[in-house]
Amino acid sequence: MKVGVLGAGSMGIGIAQIAATFGHEVVLCDNNAAAMEQSIQRLTKILLRLVEKGRISQSDADGLVGRIQTTSMINEFNDCDIVIEAIIENLDIKKSVFQKMEDVVSSQCILATNTSSLSVASIAAACQKPERVIGIHFFNPAPLMKLVEIIPAIQTSESVLEQSRALIDSWKKVTVLAKDTPGFIVNRVARPFYGESLRILEEGIADVATIDWAMTELAGFRMGPFTLMDYIGNDVNYVVTETVFTAFYYDPRYKPAFTQKRLSEAGYYGRKSGRGYYNYAEGATNPAPTEDQALGQKIVDRVVVMLINEAADALFWNVASAQDIDLAMTKGVNYPKGLLEWAKEIGYQNCVDRLDALYNEYHEDRYRCSPMLRKLAKEN
Repeated sequence: MKVGVLGAGSMGIGIAQIAATFGHEVVLCDNNAAAMEQSIQRLTKILLRLVEKGRISQSDADGLVGRIQTTSMINEFNDCDIVIEAIIENLDIKKSVFQKMEDVVSSQCILATNTSSLSVASIAAACQKPERVIGIHFFNPAPLMKLVEIIPAIQTSESVLEQSRALIDSWKKVTVLAKDTPGFIVNRVARPFYGESLRILEEGIADVATIDWAMTELAGFRMGPFTLMDYIGNDVNYVVTETVFTAFYYDPRYKPAFTQKRLSEAGYYGRKSGRGYYNYAEGATNPAPTEDQALGQKIVDRVVVMLINEAADALFWNVASAQDIDLAMTKGVNYPKGLLEWAKEIGYQNCVDRLDALYNEYHEDRYRCSPMLRKLAKEN
């Protein structure tokens, strides 16, 4: 199977690397020659390190790079069996690109989008053969992250779904099936990790360093929410939050925070700009956390129960199966355990009680308890 990848950014080159690793001929297309050159150089350096560590041989590395054909012309996709688009998160641009690709590829070619939050159905609707379009959402860095969300649009044919999932499974990825709803599984369920942490910050309950300390040291997350937002980029994270908020008809559960909006407006994107919630300049010192166990546990209980509520609501609305929701959060964003499993450990009724207490305190719909959590509490 010949694989096309549109977009040579970090995600595109990562997908190309995976496909080439598993023996596929790859056509990597980007109209930005400088971006293409930088990506190929980065890939070469990564492979060199793998050779030095004895993970792969030099001949394997050379073969992998040799299987990737670079081009600036999408007509080079003419003999591809599948093309995976990994360009800017802009619906109009994606729709335009899919229309152009459809003029080039064969009638049997699958067209996939790596979108993280946009409607796959809208992208498919731009095509003459919408049944060939599907969402295949990798996580960054694609070669290292095991999870891939498979998102059929309502137009996607069963055979395209089966072929696509079989291909990604053959790349030794963990695939989960998600309904075409805003944020799919991970970017929907993960919103409170950022949103509730920002709310705690804005209320003055704790500072950035203390919240990060609580979520890593006490809850077991690999990165605290503010460290992670700085890593992702506050511009990127804010846009995803805003997109999900708008797509859910302004449901207050997904309301963005002014704090992150202002950082994004100021150009304080995080690591890539040298400053975000933390200062990354050489020699800079950042505030130490207040290592107060009682305060830390209060933070953890609040953020975790909001995450659990979101996972339960995704299950309630049949976004995915319980197994796939927990798999998505452990394999896609390295959560210490599946959220529905976590809810069982804490006790479903305890989760309901915590949410009801938050709702009674704030009287905001943001803290409404999912009907699924109430159902689980009654049944257990």
